[in-house]
Amino acid sequence: MSLTDKYLTDKFLNDIEGHLLLAATHEEGRTAAARFSAPLHWMTDAQRGEVERRFEAEYLALARVSWQHTAERAGRLRDEYETTYRDLRRRLLAGWLLTCAVALGVLVVCLA
Repeated sequence: MSLTDKYLTDKFLNDIEGHLLLAATHEEGRTAAARFSAPLHWMTDAQRGEVERRFEAEYLALARVSWQHTAERAGRLRDEYETTYRDLRRRLLAGWLLTCAVALGVLVVCLA
């Protein structure tokens, strides 16, 4: 599988996962809206339907904001971890080069 194929497959799977997540959130919103409006017996069916539609829309808006915050935080964490990883790699390489230089110096001294 080529790199392009893997990217397209991953993107396709991510798109499917996104659609499934959105569908599940719509269902959760509808369920929460129905639970919210159930005890409001004094409303007409049309009023109850309108309250449920608005509740579901607000539920979806809140979920979207939450997802955006999560994605932003994940991006910041990824940047922090990548920076830390690069620093660690740089220090490890410096330590390894220093060790090799010391070992080479000891070898030169011993052979002299």
